Amino acid sequence: MSTTHFSEIDSSAQSIRFLDEKARNVVLFLIVSGVFWLLFGSLLALLASIKMHAPDWLGQWSFLTFGRVRPLHLNTMVYGWASMTGAGVALWLLSRMLRVAIPMRPYIAGVTVIWNLALVVGSFQILAGYTRGIEWLEFPVSTMIVIVWCILVIGIAAMLMLFNRNVQTLYVSVWYLIAAFLWLPLLGGVSSLPIFNTPTVQAGMNWWFAHNALGLWFTPIGLAAAYYFIPKVIGRPIYSYGLSLLGFWGLALFYNWNGFHHLIGSPLPTWFITISIAASVMMIIPVIVVAVNHHMTIVGSFSAVKYSPTLRFVVFAAMSYTFVSLQGSIQALRSVNEVIHFTHFVVAHAHIGMYAFVTMMLFGSCYYILPRLTNWEWQSGKLIKLHFWLTALGIILYTFPLQVGGVLQGLAMNNPDITFSDTVTMTIPYLITRSVAGVMLTAGHLIFAYLVIRIVARVGLRPAVPESWNPKLEEARS
Repeated sequence: MSTTHFSEIDSSAQSIRFLDEKARNVVLFLIVSGVFWLLFGSLLALLASIKMHAPDWLGQWSFLTFGRVRPLHLNTMVYGWASMTGAGVALWLLSRMLRVAIPMRPYIAGVTVIWNLALVVGSFQILAGYTRGIEWLEFPVSTMIVIVWCILVIGIAAMLMLFNRNVQTLYVSVWYLIAAFLWLPLLGGVSSLPIFNTPTVQAGMNWWFAHNALGLWFTPIGLAAAYYFIPKVIGRPIYSYGLSLLGFWGLALFYNWNGFHHLIGSPLPTWFITISIAASVMMIIPVIVVAVNHHMTIVGSFSAVKYSPTLRFVVFAAMSYTFVSLQGSIQALRSVNEVIHFTHFVVAHAHIGMYAFVTMMLFGSCYYILPRLTNWEWQSGKLIKLHFWLTALGIILYTFPLQVGGVLQGLAMNNPDITFSDTVTMTIPYLITRSVAGVMLTAGHLIFAYLVIRIVARVGLRPAVPESWNPKLEEARS
């Protein structure tokens, strides 16, 4: 992409301040709401993880059983933390790149209130045992319809920004974000139709929705943020605008078929699943394209990763996207799926996607956006660094042992000489490690929430210079 194209995204300091003033309340409302659900979902995650190796713990209360706590953890993290914060990040990015104020701000604030209420009602429903029992769709249909409607309203605001934009050239991040706001309501609306009642059809719909919610809602938001923040922080244009569009259209073309490889061996037609496997393998193309584009953009500026809080989270997330996507293409193969299916390997794989990629990208985005919305600076570089290492090392400790244990578990389940109870027992050390990692992640989330509260409330003295780990800037601060 040429420097001319990139300069079209930037505007004068005065107009940027105007855009941020207009965006402040609605974006902060979405992000702060997301942080609340991050903490709530983290508590549920710890409960569910401990119950995997101590199933009788708190078992006297039905609403705290694993079958209710774990689905609620998933749904609050997906539709609370990741979706709300992702929507806030998306609106801010679109306002900056299209050079237009966020429209419909009172309506966005209103639907954010409704969205939060829907999550509260849905949480009570799941804890009370009222659930669809479909992964990623445990909320009752009525609650999901409300959540999808809220995202649709925000999507309408995004479309109005596109139509009223003050730039001619659309940066690739805009493509991803607009597509995300178009795809998610379609996915949520179709999945809520009363036509998926038979078990086989319901299973197909389940993985069509679950995989596409990650690939066509969260992934576009995450990649849009990477394409914006990496060039922005290091001060150079993206390596190739052509490659970025190839990556976008590759995602749009191949990803929507991917989910059915989770149903290898099911009653679904073999040709149907084979197409899904082929599409999963073809995802290697856009993934490699995106990886090359990001890597070539940052070549020669790797020191910025050392000094920039935003860039450290964003680059970690971008690398995780490449890893988890290539891993997904490999595990879609029947020979690999035969070993890892129904094991903890798949759980770890999902967390690399939703946490190491999506959540870490959202953390990095917030570290860049919030100071510009609040006209304040982060209060502690040391706490930001601690947050990074707790979450980065925590997710590695979570996923790596669990995937090793998952492979051993799969091999044991395929061995007729090993009883199923023995395969369960052998996973306990890996599950305990998972809980330890969960404590690290939760500690990181508490630090992040503390920093967000302080910057939103503008507590303490405003630092003289932006937060950085550059020793020269630290000297200027002191």
